Amino acid sequence: MNVLQQIIEGKEAGEKKLAFLIDPDKVDAGNVAQLFKGFEAFPPDFIFVGGSLITEGKFNETVKAIRQATSLPIVLFPGSPTQLCSEVEAVLFLSLISGRNPELLIGHHVVAAPRIKELNLETIATGYILIDGGRPTTASYISNTSPIPRNKPEIAAATAMAGEMLGLNCMYLDAGSGAEQRVPIETIQQVSKAVSTPIIVGGGIRSMHEVKEAYMAGADVVVIGTALEKNPELIADFQLNA
Repeated sequence: MNVLQQIIEGKEAGEKKLAFLIDPDKVDAGNVAQLFKGFEAFPPDFIFVGGSLITEGKFNETVKAIRQATSLPIVLFPGSPTQLCSEVEAVLFLSLISGRNPELLIGHHVVAAPRIKELNLETIATGYILIDGGRPTTASYISNTSPIPRNKPEIAAATAMAGEMLGLNCMYLDAGSGAEQRVPIETIQQVSKAVSTPIIVGGGIRSMHEVKEAYMAGADVVVIGTALEKNPELIADFQLNA
């Protein structure tokens, strides 16, 4: 079963999914094995890998280390067309539909498509929607786009609807790495009501209580990144679907 099927079937069955985001800029390849030992008791469903400021060499080295450390599905969360490799199950084919930067709506995709086809990777067409996380993030700076205001959930919902009508498979609501505030619950709720596609939520989530709140609001996959890097034991007291 491919990754998108797992997400869709989980949504249909009411089974929430958890993903850990590994940023090769922040996690050294030499420490990957030790990091994954901390996941053994309560492993996530997916490992996402990516970031906005990664050199190609470091990226490949880290992905290879992750592949050696786990049999969990690895999904690329690329910040550029160079962040592609064969040691993964799928790639989020991200279109930044909350912004108006043509390179991130279609430009990078044209560059990446031949390489993705060569690697024979599963592609998950994903509407990437940046939400204001309380301060500028690397994602907003590098993408040269403004996030959707926190107090405008209706804009996020309309954006997601447009993405679904364009045929995108998933919607990814992201407050950005290291965000001061997570995606507002009302935003998740309104987007969940507006579309039938699976919803991925990440950025600024620092506790299992916040993970569960995102699930209750309508998130199908929750992504933990920065908090996990700082505290790998964060997952220890949480059982998915408990």
